[in-house]
Amino acid sequence: MNLSLPRLLLAACLLLMLLAASCMAVLRAQQREQRFAERVRQVIQPHLRASRLGMAHRTKVALSGTLQSLIRRVAWLFGFKPEREASYPLRWFVVVPLALMISWIAVHLLLGLIGSLAHLLLPVGWLFFSRRFYGWCNDRRSERLYLQFPDALGMIVRTVRVGIPVTEAIRTVARESVWPTSIEFGLLSDQVAIGVSLEDALREMADRNSLAEYQFFATALALQSQTGGGLTETLENLAEVIRKRVQLRARAHALASEARTS
Repeated sequence: MNLSLPRLLLAACLLLMLLAASCMAVLRAQQREQRFAERVRQVIQPHLRASRLGMAHRTKVALSGTLQSLIRRVAWLFGFKPEREASYPLRWFVVVPLALMISWIAVHLLLGLIGSLAHLLLPVGWLFFSRRFYGWCNDRRSERLYLQFPDALGMIVRTVRVGIPVTEAIRTVARESVWPTSIEFGLLSDQVAIGVSLEDALREMADRNSLAEYQFFATALALQSQTGGGLTETLENLAEVIRKRVQLRARAHALASEARTS
């Protein structure tokens, strides 16, 4: 019994890893297919007519959406976000087996303390280490976005003040900023270029990054485009508030370090 339990757990973990790998591969294929279908739809949309072929295509899209939702749930279980795959330092097929190996080592270290019950912690440890890695990557990316945001706002303010439109100012930020701000504003600029409204693109960027400052930035630009007003003053105030918060947080860390040292 003591020998069969580890083997069963190892087999279950391997099957789960194969399932995760299959899901990730299918998800990437679905994303490529959707991008291609979107390009085709934009080209042939004026010539589309209602037919059984269109109905079959809609059915296929609905099934594809269901499968993609299932795959996203599996990816969420491991803490992986497919839309941020390019920002992760390691590929998912390296992280997932590595997390399993670390969990296996931790289980063997616990065998002497709690006995064979430690094998039950293998799946828990596998998910924990995988989610911890991706959580650390997401937190680091969000921190960089937050620290770089005042400079991006300052660039937009300077560009708008010389008479350049906001959309061109966003394109300038995408060109002149560093990662990851350049990636986010590049996506924003591309969405606006293909016909997405600025308000919708800003709202999607804010939801994608879950930063309150991005939410306020989206709201300020949306209100300005609808009602007018002093956009540069609003963005300057937002940038100044963020800089002061960064300074206060750095001062708090310094005081806490001094207290721990003493």
